[in-house]
Amino acid sequence: MSKSETFAKFDNGQFVIPNCKREFGDIPWTKHPKFEGVELNHLVTAQDTDGQFSYDLVQIAPNKSIKNHTHEKQLETHQVVGGSETCINAGTRIEYETGIISIMPAGIEHAVTAGADGLYLFAKFFSASC
Repeated sequence: MSKSETFAKFDNGQFVIPNCKREFGDIPWTKHPKFEGVELNHLVTAQDTDGQFSYDLVQIAPNKSIKNHTHEKQLETHQVVGGSETCINAGTRIEYETGIISIMPAGIEHAVTAGADGLYLFAKFFSASC
């Protein structure tokens, strides 16, 4: 799966706060523990923010899905940075393409499916997911 040009730029990005700077390229990709074909790059973790928020890059392989699930205590946002297909957010189908931002409040069921070119998301969690 090739990365979109915008998504690939995150590999050269940095997380910067007072007294801390982290190169995104130094952060390893990990397989999602539940969903086949989904990889995560934990850019900003709960440890970085005292549990206030976390940021992840998410790669979903072509025609793979993050199945229906709920975060009971976290608001989640998706910013689509490459690829396309759909998100089901609180029962509503949203067409995902570069530039779309979607918000899933805590307790709302949601699922995401990638199209033939895969899907690349910048996901943010408030409070932190990891």
